Amino acid sequence: MKTAIRIALAGAATLGLSACISLGSEPPPSLLTLTAANGAPAGSGSTGTNENALSVIEPSAPQRLSVTRVPVQVDDATIAYLQDAVWVERPTRLFRRLLSETIRTRTGRVVIDGFDPTFATSQQLRGSLVEFGYDARSSSVIVRYDAMRDGENDTVVTQRFESVVSGVPAEAGPVGDALNRAANDVAGQVADWVS
Repeated sequence: MKTAIRIALAGAATLGLSACISLGSEPPPSLLTLTAANGAPAGSGSTGTNENALSVIEPSAPQRLSVTRVPVQVDDATIAYLQDAVWVERPTRLFRRLLSETIRTRTGRVVIDGFDPTFATSQQLRGSLVEFGYDARSSSVIVRYDAMRDGENDTVVTQRFESVVSGVPAEAGPVGDALNRAANDVAGQVADWVS
């Protein structure tokens, strides 16, 4: 009986102690996300067919962008990550949603966010998010997207889009805000291109 009480007390003490100890790293003070500058209002909608609807597919990205950290180009051969700058999820997913929302709002088209096998759209927007970070050499953020879409007569059309915001201090808040502005600029350029 005494042994059972000792084991129970030891277990309770261990549980109490574990609440005070953090085995992981400290969470960042905040998380970054992308927000469409002009989102569709509630109640808005659009109608279309599979032939004119557009599927926006998550872009591919180099490994340095396939994480939730913000890359910093220190020099031609060195990349670091900005302290306390953490995305809520991978930037390719955030950028895909921003593209979808911007194209939907600007063009009025039916836009399928991502691949959905139940909707076989004839047109797809694919691409690669080539740059999406901070350049320490110029104190600027760069968003560069190589887009690819279906053209007429079974052709494929590609175009590179880019936006640069200069004069940004190397801090999580200002870099996150500048990346959001640059991403919205690129999304607007893409929306004009696909309309």
